[in-house]
Amino acid sequence: MTKKELLEEGKALRKENWERLKAEGIDLIPSNDFSLYDQVLDMTLAVGAIPTRYNILQSDKLELYFAMARGEQKDGKDVIAMEMTKWFDTNYHYIVPEFTKEQTFTLFDTKAVDEYKEAAELGIQTMPVLIGPVSYLLLGKEKEEGFNRLELLDRLLPVYIQLLQQLEEAGAHWVQIDEPFLVLDLDNDAKEAYSKAYEALRQHTRLELMIATYFEGLRDNTELAAKLPVDALHIDLVRCPQQLDNVLNQLPAGKSLSIGVVDGRNIWKNDLTASLDFIRRVVERLGAERVFVAGSSSFLHVPYDLELETKEDTSLAPIKKWLAFAWQKVDELTLLKDLLSDAPSAESLRKLAANKADIADKQVSPLIHNATVAKRTSKVTEADTRRHTSFEARRTAQQEVLHLPLFPTTTIGSFPQTKEVRAWRSKFKKGEITAEEYDKLLKEETERCVHWQEQADIDVLVHGEFERNDMVEYFGEQLDGFAFTQNGWVQSYGSRCVKPPVIFGDVSRPHPMTVGWSTFAQSLTSRPMKGMLTGPVTILEWSFVRNDQPRSVTCQQIALAVRDEVCDLEKAGIKIIQIDEPAIREGLPLRHCDWEEYMEWAVRCFCISSSGVKDETQIHTHMCYSEFNDIIEHIARMDADVITIECSRSQMELLNVFRDFRYPNEIGPGVYDIHSARVPDIEEILQLLHKAVRYIRPEYLWVNPDCGLKTRGWDETEKALIKMVLAAHKMRKDYSQ
Repeated sequence: MTKKELLEEGKALRKENWERLKAEGIDLIPSNDFSLYDQVLDMTLAVGAIPTRYNILQSDKLELYFAMARGEQKDGKDVIAMEMTKWFDTNYHYIVPEFTKEQTFTLFDTKAVDEYKEAAELGIQTMPVLIGPVSYLLLGKEKEEGFNRLELLDRLLPVYIQLLQQLEEAGAHWVQIDEPFLVLDLDNDAKEAYSKAYEALRQHTRLELMIATYFEGLRDNTELAAKLPVDALHIDLVRCPQQLDNVLNQLPAGKSLSIGVVDGRNIWKNDLTASLDFIRRVVERLGAERVFVAGSSSFLHVPYDLELETKEDTSLAPIKKWLAFAWQKVDELTLLKDLLSDAPSAESLRKLAANKADIADKQVSPLIHNATVAKRTSKVTEADTRRHTSFEARRTAQQEVLHLPLFPTTTIGSFPQTKEVRAWRSKFKKGEITAEEYDKLLKEETERCVHWQEQADIDVLVHGEFERNDMVEYFGEQLDGFAFTQNGWVQSYGSRCVKPPVIFGDVSRPHPMTVGWSTFAQSLTSRPMKGMLTGPVTILEWSFVRNDQPRSVTCQQIALAVRDEVCDLEKAGIKIIQIDEPAIREGLPLRHCDWEEYMEWAVRCFCISSSGVKDETQIHTHMCYSEFNDIIEHIARMDADVITIECSRSQMELLNVFRDFRYPNEIGPGVYDIHSARVPDIEEILQLLHKAVRYIRPEYLWVNPDCGLKTRGWDETEKALIKMVLAAHKMRKDYSQ
């Protein structure tokens, strides 16, 4: 796709969505919520917080934008990407702003104004959406010591004021300013920053401003948020319904309240009766003119349209009547609006009755409950959550079996899924090739992958995962209690989307899921072959989860299913088994006081999945693109023999935690960024490894990429892995003398 085609396609999509929202009857239609990569990166470009390494690219804003997101290595240019991490407790990733002590800001890009004008030309009045100045600073990182990024607020605010003034001049009435950090634990500096920021903005604009919070309750920040000099406050009543009374009691006279009653994070149909009760309570206190009815958050995190699920013979069919995707949630908002009117339409009343019936049916459906699963879950003991002996004893036993060298090399799991591999899967699903033909093609690709790894001299191999569509969907398809969409895509990062499974009932494993592929791959080589599994917490977090029982119970059911697979892999002769848990940090509650309860059951579920094996079997896990330094002691409690982590984008910054905490087991900090097409040189990898050995004993250090290689091309993958192996050999030589 050319640059022109990309921009035209974006414009067409915005037009389609704006016009549909207007036709649906939405009063405040958002703009500037469309992004070519990431909303935070959009804000970074807008305020001109561009790291100096990208100065060579500033003549072309689009090239600059994507280089900041993905790095660039062409035409003599070689720049690394900015760091990427999770957006609060979601599987959406954002590009982390970088700040220096002398950071300056300037209005570099006017996308928010341009898109407002674009909608206005269509005759549509929109509400531009901006990330708030305090949250923007808190989302970033200081790239040098000696200052706090909140100290930059005075330099940043003039740019926000300029942006708001341009929106006002363009004709905007309302602007939504997202300040999700208001639902987190805030220190005094952050609280003072909020007061300073909004006093300044209020003085320089007559726009009506709405501060939006989501993903948690305001709790102890309620007074702060309520008193900020804005016209409306949005709260998430799906995640934290109990905050309502506190907010109502502290909301100043005249300020409006936007109540998020339609779930922006999950796909279950709204309980309209319960929502109506909430709304009427608020209207009774504030009056209808001061109440907005909204989604709990952006609908970015749910699939686009349930109407695209057209097949009647899929696993989704029996539960489809319980679901609502983004456009159905818009319908729910307009339906609630009509039901609250003095004279609801007959059609709205009919839909309300149907909604009540669907909600009641879901509560008693035999599709959901499995007595055998419930019985097994109730019988789990503490002995099921621990390995038999200490790590040191296991390490000795494993080395006697595996004979691994110093600085052993491996990859995280997947290898490039080329157009050909994806085409085979598509043809198989369409019935254009037989199962036997598809299996033969996959085995040939697996064999090529295994032999290439041998030639590259990688120590611990993987089979490449060519048979897998997605690291969660693949397992969900083989577990009871899961359903799947045809077109339920959700953005993860950039143009990368995932299609989360739907967990609607009790989970169990009817048959082995990976044993055949792992044993086939192991038969091709004498080197250790990792069995590759996705862990229970990640399967939970990267699915749409049933909302009728605690998530901890569902997670334990998944853990038992994974445990069965781990034990079968061991019985089949697989000596190393990796149970990926990249989402364990993602599931962490946003408030520190809630962490212990979550980590208790999350770690316990991982241990249930991994603890059924002998000492000789080496258990790996993998975590990526998450700030997990603050939970490192809990991660150590997982007692995986080896953990591999993402580290390269932060230049091994994540390893700073090991200054104070000695991680007890082996660790593989990623030495190159797989979300960028650039190929690192050997010296770059060596520099990272030398940083790593400051904190990790050489005999405990593994060498690996940041993450799986599924989205990369073969050419760059081969070049990067060969350099990685050469760097490991150099380290091996230096440290064995």
